[in-house]
Amino acid sequence: MTGDVSLPLVESAEQRELRSVVRAIAGRYGHDYFVRMAREGKSPTALWADLGSAGLLGVAIDERYGGGGGTLGDLAVVTEELAAAGIPLMLLALSPAVCASILAAAGTGEQRERWLPGLADGSTIMAFAITEPDAGTNTHRIRTRAVRTEDGGWRLDGAKYYVSHVDNAEAMLVVARTGEPRDGRGSLSLFVVDVDAPGMGRTVIPVEITSPERQFTVTFDGVVVDADALVGEADGGLAALFHGLNPERIGSAALLCGIARYALDKGARYARERAVWSAPIGAHQAIAHPLARALVETEAARLMTARAAALYDAGAPSAGSAAGMAKLMAADAAAHALDAAIQTHGGNGMATEFGLSTLSGLVRLFRIAPVSSEMILNHIAQHDLGLPKSY
Repeated sequence: MTGDVSLPLVESAEQRELRSVVRAIAGRYGHDYFVRMAREGKSPTALWADLGSAGLLGVAIDERYGGGGGTLGDLAVVTEELAAAGIPLMLLALSPAVCASILAAAGTGEQRERWLPGLADGSTIMAFAITEPDAGTNTHRIRTRAVRTEDGGWRLDGAKYYVSHVDNAEAMLVVARTGEPRDGRGSLSLFVVDVDAPGMGRTVIPVEITSPERQFTVTFDGVVVDADALVGEADGGLAALFHGLNPERIGSAALLCGIARYALDKGARYARERAVWSAPIGAHQAIAHPLARALVETEAARLMTARAAALYDAGAPSAGSAAGMAKLMAADAAAHALDAAIQTHGGNGMATEFGLSTLSGLVRLFRIAPVSSEMILNHIAQHDLGLPKSY
């Protein structure tokens, strides 16, 4: 199960202040800004710069590298509060969460000095390239290959799919196969690769999601990197990788909890103000109950997300299961909250100006990525319930 790590029943004063700072910045932008950047094909660079200047991007990065010296739980607070203002930035779960966590845990001293300060203040963005069309969740089937060169460097060949923010990133963490598969398991390694390296190509993937954060197919055709691009040990990429996967799932859960709060706030306000036959529509249980149930689910997901972050920060072995549970619960909660809010608005729920239907594609995505709900349930069934492996 999820282990025995105690949690406070209320947030610390520091985290409450953190939420206040995020709300103040987000209030200058709002959901309209998020949608406008998406429609215009632009990136939310102004918002990202403000978050970095306020120290919000680096809250979980060590103070030695310009961060706040806080926890993943603190970064989850930032992610949630921003999404609760209608600005669900997936990049928060990637650059300062996945990439910074991996580099902090497995990177060399030189790699940490090179990359972490920029990730902390937002001046550097790092993408994360793991998914492949034929590998999916099974990382052991990754085909992107890295082979040592005569001078000790590495040559990468292959392709990655659904890589976010390549257009904004300076570099990306790339997962590649470096050893022959044994018993169906390939040996993996992690590399820092410049996004403008010779031999690298990228193509935008058109998706039905309203978001300024674009997705790319990335190709590697003889991309050569120096020996110092290797993160962690050669053939030991899985060990380094696990330092980043749980932060990604916890960050995703926090983002979804924020979206749920945003939707419920708009749905409840409309239900209080919209009157039909001289009574607010919220007086009708058909309107009130779906919103109330979605609130219960949202609060449960927020608690599970906080617990998962606490387990991760404590180094508990059960953090993986807790992170999966949090992401699963939050994906369902956000879907139900958004649906209830749209239904409450009636036809207005589909109007862009009401700021709800614009989140439908994004919320649906998180039942698939960064790991599908079905694979989370498979993991829980096997590792927490002791049931036979199903895949």
